[in-house]
Amino acid sequence: MIKLKLKDGSEKQVEEGKSVYEIAREISEGLARNATCATVDGKVVDLRYVINKDCELVIHTFESDIEGKKAYWHTTSHIMAQAIKRINPNAKLAIGPAIDEGFYYDFDVEKPFTDEDKEKIEAEMKKIIKEDLPIERFTLPREEAIKLMKEKDEPYKVELIEDLPEGEEISFYKQGEFTDLCAGPHLMSTGKVKAIKILNNSGAYWRGSEKNKMLQRVYAISFPKASQVDEYMAILEDRAARDHRKIGKDLKLFMTHPLVGAGLPMYLPDGATIRRVLERYIQDKELALGYLHVYTPSLATVNLYKTSGHWDHYKDDMFPMMKMDNEELVLRPMNCPHHMLIYKSEMRSYRDLPIKIGELAHDFRYENSGAVCGLERVRQMCQNDAHLFVRPDQIKEEVGKVINLIFEVYIKDFGFSRDSFKFRLSLRDKENKEKYIDNDEMWETAENQLRQILKELDIDFYEAEGEAAFYGPKIDIQIQTALGHDVTIPTCQLDFALPERFELEYIGEDGEAHRPVVIHRAILGSSDRFISFLIEETKGNLPFWLCPKQVKILPIADRHIEYANKVKEELQQHNLRVEVDSRSEKIGYKIREAQLSKVPYMLIVGDKEQEQNTVGVRSRADGDIGAMSVKEFLENVK
Repeated sequence: MIKLKLKDGSEKQVEEGKSVYEIAREISEGLARNATCATVDGKVVDLRYVINKDCELVIHTFESDIEGKKAYWHTTSHIMAQAIKRINPNAKLAIGPAIDEGFYYDFDVEKPFTDEDKEKIEAEMKKIIKEDLPIERFTLPREEAIKLMKEKDEPYKVELIEDLPEGEEISFYKQGEFTDLCAGPHLMSTGKVKAIKILNNSGAYWRGSEKNKMLQRVYAISFPKASQVDEYMAILEDRAARDHRKIGKDLKLFMTHPLVGAGLPMYLPDGATIRRVLERYIQDKELALGYLHVYTPSLATVNLYKTSGHWDHYKDDMFPMMKMDNEELVLRPMNCPHHMLIYKSEMRSYRDLPIKIGELAHDFRYENSGAVCGLERVRQMCQNDAHLFVRPDQIKEEVGKVINLIFEVYIKDFGFSRDSFKFRLSLRDKENKEKYIDNDEMWETAENQLRQILKELDIDFYEAEGEAAFYGPKIDIQIQTALGHDVTIPTCQLDFALPERFELEYIGEDGEAHRPVVIHRAILGSSDRFISFLIEETKGNLPFWLCPKQVKILPIADRHIEYANKVKEELQQHNLRVEVDSRSEKIGYKIREAQLSKVPYMLIVGDKEQEQNTVGVRSRADGDIGAMSVKEFLENVK
């Protein structure tokens, strides 16, 4: 007998040589019916996997976690590939992984897939599911594996096998007439998949390189229930409605133009208003907390970044160097080297610390044109950046203050739920040290300090190796967006390296020179990305204080325009952003237009309002509120 430790901490004894599927049946018929794969001692395996020793066993289902879903989706990707090979035997197979939502498969075909093709593929997939073909796993030695794929005329699979290291196990999965190179895991049969939906298709270069052939990528998803497909399609529809690029165009917030370049959006007046209000908001927050705001240039010499270490660790993400006279200049990717020099510009005392240098600074990243996206991912961004120069004994208190500021901004002011936050302690990858500044003692100290701070602040967190900045570990706050993305916006990083590289000092209480520690922190991140995030979270229905136009006054007829302008002047005296719609249009049309432009309040003025010195108030959220004086309206909105 062997001993298994299960997910809930309980232990179970079973006979040696049983498969995961057989063990699942012993636990419960329902578990066996819904199981998709398992994890044995941390390794994801098939249900066919035979257990011969004591181990930790987690059995996954579609509903339990992402591993369970990915096995389900990976199996469905093979079903789609089999369907396409049946319809078009000349199609060549590339790769077909499960992704965070669903899966895709890349094919080398003569022409892109049409909507009619996708209907045929979906119909053939349903036939394969109905056939309930057993899925069998087998392995081959390297040369036999290459021979098999050459016989099947699958050149991309041959290339993949040839790139595998010597001694690597080469596994295949077979279902009916279809065989594919694959590490797995997969379900037991095609009939285990219940509901499918092909979503879209696009071009994709083989292995992501523009030097390679363009393939056709088909995206799809599958679920255990047909109703889940309908629910997912409704989610996709909602996401499309939230897309900040669409909303930004509809509301005339920003634009792009090929003559300016990819990843370089231009803010239109309303978008500029949102950004200006947002940036003043965060600056005021920081000034109240003792931050000192500076302006620094967007250019610097290469030597600055060689000193900081960015040139060795980050230059692939920087724009190419420019030569001017006897200087080599680059557009900066971040602000910290400039702020190091500002700190160093004068002698500092232990009494001066912490010194908090903040800036709304333009930074530049060398993003691939295929990666840029609206305001979310750009080549020039405005960073809400700051660097806190602290004594070692001030680290815990100041990191705590940064976290409190993050909570105040996101939870108190913007109303996000605390449950939507996940704290990630981002560490270096100890197996890939060349990516990071080489100082083991510094890394151990910094990582342990952040870990201890999170524990003392009673904050739940998880650790992620390989996610640290090249100069130090960081606390990343992960936020689940309305589009289902897991994004990092606020961060807090601990840095012992740059003070050392720039030889920063302060005079301690003992009269000796000491090295400060730097806390890098971003609250809004980049203004651009934060605005895209806000637009998608709110569908463009921004908070009243942030709306570019807070009130729109709608005169019913031309004779009411003079009164409308009088109301406008009164509201503007109270710093409200107001516009009069003086077009010769019907009032119903004006109301619809104002509603579509996401204006929080519409004030309708006609004969009655003009005579009684009132306004008819209509809310974006609540519809018709009724008549009130301008003074009453002001009291309500304030």
